[in-house]
Amino acid sequence: IARDKGSFAAEGLDAQVTSFTSGPTLVKGLVSDQLEVGILGFTNAVTWSAQGADLKIVGKVQEGFHSLVARGDRGINSLRDLKGKSIASQSAGSTADIVLKGVVLKKAGLTDKDLQIMYTAPATALASLRAGRVDSAFLFEPYDTVARAALPVKELYEVGKSWPFPCMVVTVPGKLLEEQPDTVRKILMSIRRSIEFMKAKPTEAAKVLAPAFMPEGEIESEGHNVKPEEVMLKSLKSNKFDWRLTPADLNRMQELAGIMKGMDILNKDVPISSVVDLRWQKELE
Repeated sequence: IARDKGSFAAEGLDAQVTSFTSGPTLVKGLVSDQLEVGILGFTNAVTWSAQGADLKIVGKVQEGFHSLVARGDRGINSLRDLKGKSIASQSAGSTADIVLKGVVLKKAGLTDKDLQIMYTAPATALASLRAGRVDSAFLFEPYDTVARAALPVKELYEVGKSWPFPCMVVTVPGKLLEEQPDTVRKILMSIRRSIEFMKAKPTEAAKVLAPAFMPEGEIESEGHNVKPEEVMLKSLKSNKFDWRLTPADLNRMQELAGIMKGMDILNKDVPISSVVDLRWQKELE
């Protein structure tokens, strides 16, 4: 949205946008100076910060609305029924992976040893679910909405409803904050513009997003075709976008950092305040 609807251009930025299939891969681009800005799950910044990387979270984009869905023909009616089954999810160590293992499965008294996890890109996870190669999938929007529209699946757990947390955040190297503070402000303003656009004009936003997320076009659902923009509109309305990190968000981030330590992803306590820099957020407010 920020690229195609002119939010970057409005701030005088010539932004080159690159897509990544996982947060761990993207964050490597930040720490190696190949990228200036990353929009990704915040746990990646926390993990690398604990290892000494100079990364700062400067704003939010979206709360986590990952959904665990299961095929209706596999006898899975609850989270506990996942024992012994297969599930497709994002890459190991990603924010989705941490929430799946540390929150969702834990709620059912399960661990990752109780089922088979296939780590793959969201689009591949959806295709695997469709083909029956996996019994279930942990999907974020819009892939969750696509699955429910096109496949005979049932929703077992929705993170956004049961355990809301700030998932997608704006992360930058500390070097950028020191050397180009005005660029950081412009980036956040661009993101704010794009989020406000999605909220004010969701139908138009859905038309912009549809080709990016559903390049295959219409999908068949219960004997009729569903247009990509219809799926995207439904997905947009089920999500919660905001450019601001709230005190509740910070508390949840700290809680998740504790879960990460319990999972041995972190070898020490990491105060979220050491990773977050909200001075530009306060300025924009």
